[in-house]
Amino acid sequence: MKVTVGGSLKLAFRPWVEGLEHIPAQGPAILASNHLSFSDSFFLPAVLDRKVTFIAKAEYFNTPGLKGRLTAAFFKGVGQLPVDRSGVRGAGEAAIRSGIEVLERGELFGIYPEGTRSPDGRLYRGKPGGLARVALATGAPVIPVAMIDTEKIQPPGKVVPKLMRPGIRIGRPLDFSRYQGMEHDRFVLRAVTDEVMYEIMKLSGQEYVDMYATAMKRQLADAAKAEKEAAKAAKAALARAEQEQAEKEKAEEEAEKERAERAQAEKEQAEAEKEQAASDRTEGPGSGS
Repeated sequence: MKVTVGGSLKLAFRPWVEGLEHIPAQGPAILASNHLSFSDSFFLPAVLDRKVTFIAKAEYFNTPGLKGRLTAAFFKGVGQLPVDRSGVRGAGEAAIRSGIEVLERGELFGIYPEGTRSPDGRLYRGKPGGLARVALATGAPVIPVAMIDTEKIQPPGKVVPKLMRPGIRIGRPLDFSRYQGMEHDRFVLRAVTDEVMYEIMKLSGQEYVDMYATAMKRQLADAAKAEKEAAKAAKAALARAEQEQAEKEKAEEEAEKERAERAQAEKEQAEAEKEQAASDRTEGPGSGS
């Protein structure tokens, strides 16, 4: 995969990299990155000599059929580990165990503290569970990483990427050994996570939003749903107004038709009465032989 996928990515997109010297030549380390695009998990390993293992949803690995098997082989080849996300707590624990196992083997473990891709290119609050607990349980250094412009190459929902140069900035390793043994203290987990996110923010230059990306995605989805429902309601209201207008116009046409018919009947009656009156004058007294 380093030769095929990695080589092809570097040749086609020519990503620029700063801070490669901060990646250790050997030994465990955690690469904590912002998450802008699906392609982040491919560009970062492509520019490193060492293998990086990320976690990925289990659906990528257990889809049936030929396409499913090819997809599973691809994700295994690029260093992805399957995690069942059917339960929130279960998924978190599985991710933590996977990360610890990777680091205990002396390898590099990649993680996205935001927990999901940014919905709008801004940097969101890091989730305190996975990253901090893995770091404190293993003592591995945390290396902040900033992906630059990958959301422009492959925005969410877009399959075919746009050819342009992404960037990768790698920061100095962060040491959290001072918190060793405190991986169950939620205040410590929050402090570790916030420190990492601050370093990522400095590297990426992104605007920071003090809320979870998942919450923002829900807000955007709710807003889109509300907008869709409002548009639907407006369309229905317009249709009702048009129907009412059509019915009003039809009623007016029928009323106008009735008035015209009544006027015509009155005219005909008046003419008939006029003719009758004329006839009566002609046939009146003194008109006989």
